[in-house]
Amino acid sequence: MYDVKSLKAEEFINDEEIQDCLRYAGENKNNRELVDEILRKAEDMKGISHREAAVLLECDMPDEIEKMFRLAKKIKDRFYGNRIVMFAPLYLSNYCVNGCTYCPYHAKNKHIARKKLTQEEVRQEVIALQDMGHKRLALEAGEDPVHNPIEYILECIKTIYSIKHKNGAIRRVNVNIAATTVENYRKLKEAGIGTYILFQETYNKKSYEELHPTGPKSNYAYHTEAMDRAMEGGIDDVGIGVLFGLNMYRYDFVGLLMHAEHLEAAQGVGPHTISVPRVCPADDIDVSDFSNAIPDDIFEKIVALIRIAVPYTGMIISTRESKRVREKVLQLGVSQISGGSRTSVGGYVEPEPEEENSAQFDVTDQRSLDEVIDWLLEMGFIPSFCTACYREGRTGDRFMSLLKAGQISNCCQPNALMTLKEYLMDYASDKTREDGEKLIEKELVNVASDKVREITREHLKDIAEGKRDFRF
Repeated sequence: MYDVKSLKAEEFINDEEIQDCLRYAGENKNNRELVDEILRKAEDMKGISHREAAVLLECDMPDEIEKMFRLAKKIKDRFYGNRIVMFAPLYLSNYCVNGCTYCPYHAKNKHIARKKLTQEEVRQEVIALQDMGHKRLALEAGEDPVHNPIEYILECIKTIYSIKHKNGAIRRVNVNIAATTVENYRKLKEAGIGTYILFQETYNKKSYEELHPTGPKSNYAYHTEAMDRAMEGGIDDVGIGVLFGLNMYRYDFVGLLMHAEHLEAAQGVGPHTISVPRVCPADDIDVSDFSNAIPDDIFEKIVALIRIAVPYTGMIISTRESKRVREKVLQLGVSQISGGSRTSVGGYVEPEPEEENSAQFDVTDQRSLDEVIDWLLEMGFIPSFCTACYREGRTGDRFMSLLKAGQISNCCQPNALMTLKEYLMDYASDKTREDGEKLIEKELVNVASDKVREITREHLKDIAEGKRDFRF
């Protein structure tokens, strides 16, 4: 039985409800009156249900799809403006005991180079990331209780936060590691992590079990219920996502929205972020083995509809996607992107030799962080390195209440400009600095009030003079 508040995976992600929802969507995909009714409801920017979103996904009327895209952009602008948060992944270890068929880290892969960073190597990688200008990291590690116990992850977090190099510092560490216990989530919270991220890969239980034949990750319920345990352990912000292309995208789209609805209903706050990775080539992985891979136009529509259905969530896209695709989805809902990324264990200090390839997936967008920053500036976006909300306690329901009320931009807009200024002064190329200065001056007029604008100008002047007495 479907129960959005249940803490049992097969009740809040209920197969019967999803199948019925998909049938309903198929029957109504050309029901223009219903589609328009759903879009009118969505214009209130309070979200729509998974069932309503499924109808929009199934709809193939070009003029209605165009309405969806315009509305998605409007909603994104309302909640996140033209700010784009920057981050980079840091892979700590690719040792893994799971048998996931879509991931090159699977235990049976005997030719991938297995690596694990020492604390000194973590330090060197972080300094290299700081020298690029990064302030926010997403830690990644395979699941291996011997090589990657929770104590190792905690030690890495402590090391990362301790490193102050020139004007660089990592101000927020998000963590993407395997589902674990409430006790371990408490330890992560105490270590000062930002968002705990865990992708479901697929919400279809049968497909999930086929894709995860061995290892602790094969336990569908334990994995699917991880976010509830994380929040029980005190973690305010969680990030969900599926790996589109593993299973039928319609099923996983509905399951993803049901998970967001469940967290809102059962925990009082929905997902801080939703990620939208797609299956892509990697060592020992051929995308042609996955018949459910989705084309760009469907992917773009999915991004737009997630933004419409869950207007408050941050949306993340990685360097899996090309420059062209990233450019499109930035207009439709994405609010966070990675730049200058390496998906191998190590590789920021110096490129990894081909024979020692340890990457989890191939990077499609291989531009440097500075190139990505200037690209965003040219499109009129504000690349933001701000992490102030986490140090000021604006997390979980406190952050969401400000966001939903439209007040968070009072903090985010000036902080985005000031962290961009930091980047321009400390790390940018001449062209990027010139483009950034023009954008900052242009965007100052959009700061909430005269008083905040004056304070922002004072801080921008301090940054230009090399003062770093405050942090964002």
